[in-house]
Amino acid sequence: MSISTFPTPAEADYVHKGGHFGPHNIHENRPGSFVSSELIFATYQNAGVRVFDIRDPYRPKEVGALVPPAPTRMMDHRPNRAQVIQSADVFVDAGGLIYSTDYNGGLYILEFNG
Repeated sequence: MSISTFPTPAEADYVHKGGHFGPHNIHENRPGSFVSSELIFATYQNAGVRVFDIRDPYRPKEVGALVPPAPTRMMDHRPNRAQVIQSADVFVDAGGLIYSTDYNGGLYILEFNG
């Protein structure tokens, strides 16, 4: 039984932006990395990296986001690809640095200050 869902990023029209939109990957709480029972770090493809507070599991809320700018040079050379970011994977190290891969834009290293 579902008790809640994450809020959908709504500050832009990501559905019509081009590329893929929606959740793709989350940071997993693994030994030696950032471990939290309150924060979830997720990639949302053309909507970047999102951070959710789940202290109230019935009302998760977004507490951080970064949507990188459109890439100036495409890493994905397949034909007919939209020139937009496509945040794919996310890892948060023990010190709190966020590493996010983007198959159009490369690697982003971020810091979440809460």
